[in-house]
Amino acid sequence: MLIIFGGLPGSGKTTVARALAKRLGALYVRVDTIEQAIRVSGGDPARDVGPAGYVVAYGVAEDNLTLGRVVIADSVNPLDITRDAWLAVAARSGVLAVEVEVICSDKIEHRRRAETRKTDVEGLVKPTWQETVEREYDDWGRRPIIVDTAARDVPEVVEALIVKVDASKAGQFG
Repeated sequence: MLIIFGGLPGSGKTTVARALAKRLGALYVRVDTIEQAIRVSGGDPARDVGPAGYVVAYGVAEDNLTLGRVVIADSVNPLDITRDAWLAVAARSGVLAVEVEVICSDKIEHRRRAETRKTDVEGLVKPTWQETVEREYDDWGRRPIIVDTAARDVPEVVEALIVKVDASKAGQFG
């Protein structure tokens, strides 16, 4: 199974995706980490790497899906084209894809998180609140499971998400 996370910076997606990966024993693929490694390898930690980070992540995910691993993909995933590419990875691998959009419905809390969080990837500069709200971000439509991190702690969010992922699996195989 490929669990595809997306959501604006500061929404809590990385925290939830990591916790879910740990709980499921899944492989965790984070586009931020890959993009920063590409920047550093080119000698310019601030350069735009374009789609390279996503393309590398698709390949790593597909390799592991074909080995039978559950993969959790963590990225902002802002555009339909990136979401469709993740779905294509799952289709080529013959596995179920579950899309999860992480939101923080409390805008004051979302802004606080975006403005106060520390980077956990050396050299990665987190976007400002202004950059976050001005980011191009396509509507997901009805496809994803929506997880709101505003009023629940991470263990509660993960437990609710596991129930929804299991329901998605049952819907495909039941």
